[in-house]
Parts: sequence; C-alpha cells; structure tokens
Amino acid sequence: MAEQKRADYASTRPQADGAWVAAVEEGSPAWEAGIEPGMRVVTVNGVEPRDIIDWRWEADGAVCELEVLDPRDGTVTACELWREVGQDWGIDFTDVLFDGIRTCVNACQFCFMAMLPPEARATLTLRDDDYRLSFLQGNFVTLTNVTDEEAERIVTCGLSPMNVSIHAITPEVRRSLIGRRADRGIEVLERLLAGGIEVHAQIVLCPGVNDGAELDATLDWVEARPGITSLAVVPLGYTKHSRRFRRSYSDDASAARAVVRQIEPYQRRAREALGITRFQLSDEFYVAAALPVPSAETYDGYPQFYDGIGMLRSFLDEKDEVAVSRAEDVARVGEKLEARDLTALLVCGEAARPTIDTLCALAGLRGRVRTRAIRNDYFGGDVNVTGLIVAEDLLAQLPGDLAGTLVVLPEVMFNFDRLTLDGAAQADVAAELERRGALVTTSVPNPGDYLDVLIRVI
Repeated sequence: MAEQKRADYASTRPQADGAWVAAVEEGSPAWEAGIEPGMRVVTVNGVEPRDIIDWRWEADGAVCELEVLDPRDGTVTACELWREVGQDWGIDFTDVLFDGIRTCVNACQFCFMAMLPPEARATLTLRDDDYRLSFLQGNFVTLTNVTDEEAERIVTCGLSPMNVSIHAITPEVRRSLIGRRADRGIEVLERLLAGGIEVHAQIVLCPGVNDGAELDATLDWVEARPGITSLAVVPLGYTKHSRRFRRSYSDDASAARAVVRQIEPYQRRAREALGITRFQLSDEFYVAAALPVPSAETYDGYPQFYDGIGMLRSFLDEKDEVAVSRAEDVARVGEKLEARDLTALLVCGEAARPTIDTLCALAGLRGRVRTRAIRNDYFGGDVNVTGLIVAEDLLAQLPGDLAGTLVVLPEVMFNFDRLTLDGAAQADVAAELERRGALVTTSVPNPGDYLDVLIRVI
C-alpha cells in the first residue's frame, strides 16, 4: 500500500505575521524556558525565521538562543534552550510559514481557480505557488516566482525533493499555457537540477495545446535529465464554469488511449536503463481509455500518489491483501452489520466507484457494504473525484431517510479546518445526516482504513 502520511500542512486560515507558538510540550526545553502558547519567536540564533525551514536549520544543534515576544506586555526576552540527543524542543507553531504564502504570478490556461463557481469562498481563490510548500507538503509549483536568492537557498539547504509543474518545454507553448514568466520556471529548474535537487515533475495535459508533438518534446527533455526522478502526466480537468475548455480526455476514450500508447516507449526505456518506470500517467487516463490499471511496480513506490498516480492500483492491491490477511475481520464486519440490521454506505466520487465496489464485493461484505457515488453538480464539467465532493451535492443526493444506514464519509472531502469545498463544516454535515437517521463516521478511502473504521463504529 502506498504511504498515506503527509506532514507539515499549512492552514487555510489567514496567516499571522511571525513564528507564533501554538503549543508547548510540558517538560520540554521550551517549557522549561517559560515559553507559552501565544508568544512569538522573534529570532533563533540571531536569525528572524521566515518559516519552519529556518527554524529547523537554525535550531538543529543541542543549544539554541531565542528572542521571544510576549504580546501581553510587549516585552522581548532572550533565553537559551538546551536539549539531549534526539530530544525535541517542544514547540509547535501556528503555521509552517511565518511570513505568508508566496502567490502565483502566472495566468495558466488550465488554472482550476479560474473555473470556480462565482460564490466560492475567498480562501479557495488564493493561488499559492510557494517553493517551501512544495518541499514541506508536496504542492506543485512552477518556480516562476523564485528569486536567485531563493534558488540558492533551495540548493544550500537541500530542500529535496521539489515538486515542479513543467507542462511543456517549447518556449512558445509554455508562454501560451503559463504566461510571460514561463521561461523563468525552466531557468530555475535547471539551476536546481545542477545543484543536485531531486525533482518530481508534472504535466497537466490539455487537448490540442501541449499534447502530440509537444508532449514528445517535453518527454524527451525530461528523459535527458536524470534528476527528474518521476514525471506525472495528468489530464486537464474542467468545470461547468470554464470559459476556455469544454472537453478533456475523460470525454474521448481514443484520445486517452493514444496518450497511454505515446508514453509507453519512455516507460520501457526507463525501466531498461534505470529500473524504474519514471514516466507515469494518472489513473484517469486508464479509466477514460477503458484499459487495465498497471501493476504496482509501474509506480516506483508511489512518489506521486497524491497527484492521482497509482491510487486505484494501490486500492486494488490492498483489497486483495485484506481479503487474505484480514479475512476474519471482513467476516466480523459483515456479521456485526447484519446483527444490527445496518448497511454501510461508502461515499465516493464517480471515478472511484468501480474500484471501491471491488471491496464491497468481498464475501462477508457483499450486500451489507455498498458504495454511493456523488455526482458533482457543484463544479460540473468532468469533475468526478472523491476529494472534490461538496456538502451541497452530498446532502442533495443522499436519501432523506437514512435509518439503518452507517454513512462513511471520505476524509479527503474535508480540508485542514474540517470544511468542505463549498464551506460546510464537517460537524454540520454529520448533524444533518444524523437528523435523517444515519450513523455517521469518516475514513481514509482505502480498504484497511475502511475495515478499521467499520470494526470500531459497529
């Protein structure tokens, strides 16, 4: 199963200016020094930290000197912290970025932000393009807003791997896709690669724009740069609010199959020369093309799992493993559901339903565990993934009478602050479903987690 954990999430709340302390572990060096939640670390070893990277870089030793602001009286106090080998300083900050998010300077044709409903909440329109979030939590960035000093910092601090959107390599096509600063992104990328930074790259493939011969040119360019250890090719996604796009590969099975065939020689050469597939297509291409999902070895340990690369294969393999290694748990879940006369409803997007159905078909679960795919009317277009389900569609499409139903909501439909994309709080969604008679819980949408949740709840 692919690694599910990610660390250092940035909050979607408005950011404070500075390294504000959110929590202090009792008995830790920070606690012993008298640091409390609500204070702000002004400097660490004489350096004003811009982000959690500066904090970790400067506070890497056994001793660190801090200046700490207490906003209750405005005083700034110097203190020295000591720690044992392996001991943490004991400070959690309110965010990983202390000086705000670097925003996007591009005008990408395929930008999802430009396809949002007009009533979308303001935080969804924040177009981040911050190299630090690329390193810390896997966001894809274009590097077009990275200064020479920041590029040097990435290399000096070894902020590797970085996740970089390439999209196309021909300058004219890049400028058409991204905007006038497109050349800067490649310039910085070349500098990072020369400095030994590993890169996971991405192409958002747009029909008639960067596919065909342009895709070959981009693949050739990547093939010649071994520092790019994986390249994800994902299809354009569009909503009903898009002014530019009205079709993608989800609407054209033959075009999706052509892309699969186009990338296969690059995959084959990479496996022969390097022992890795390196060039990887998102799951949507195989679904749209009605082709089998490739085997697990194709995904090289799933370095781009959260870009939709290998999620279906990972689910199918884990389902097969669960069927054998946890057969007793599978049977127990079915028996407990039957004893309580309950049906478990696994909520998902339309794209994932056939795959999740394979779990529901296991002996013991069949008839008692079902999927419910939510059609995405809020975004429309070809949006059909689980992570973009909104409360409005969920509540409109689930029955008014849910007595005898355990509704399992996917964790991925809620953000850091437990909100859906249309701004509904998880607690409010659950309360409405409970009013209809349902039991409600959430789960990471993979077989092992589903089983664990069902065993715990019933």
